Amino acid sequence: MPPPIQIPTNETGVIIVDHGSRRSESNEMLLDIVAAFRESNDYLAVEPAHMELTEPSLKQAFTRLVQQGSKLVVIHPYFLLPGRHWDEDIPTLAAEAAAEHPDILYRITAPLGAHPLLGKIIMQRIEECLGQTS
Repeated sequence: MPPPIQIPTNETGVIIVDHGSRRSESNEMLLDIVAAFRESNDYLAVEPAHMELTEPSLKQAFTRLVQQGSKLVVIHPYFLLPGRHWDEDIPTLAAEAAAEHPDILYRITAPLGAHPLLGKIIMQRIEECLGQTS
């Protein structure tokens, strides 16, 4: 685990990156997720990014955060489970983006994974499907 970083949230930008889709509805959903996350915290800025198929790219999002004053960029892979995208593709794209901004630190979070709240979300989706929610 890397050492703790002592940069305040008002100097930290966040990128939420998904795969990217040919379906505009999927790409628009990421914008909704980013907007909701942006409203719920004190980070300097939160930007969406897609690995491929559409823009903004991770490099574009990284540059936007730097332009807004981020000293640290945290990249969150919006993926359910770890896989090649998380442990190979996103680190490669992040390193390429960071190479253009050598004074900016960055970190990549784990994907959503087996977080305990996901069980509650699954239950909510089942109840919605069965028409059992109020």
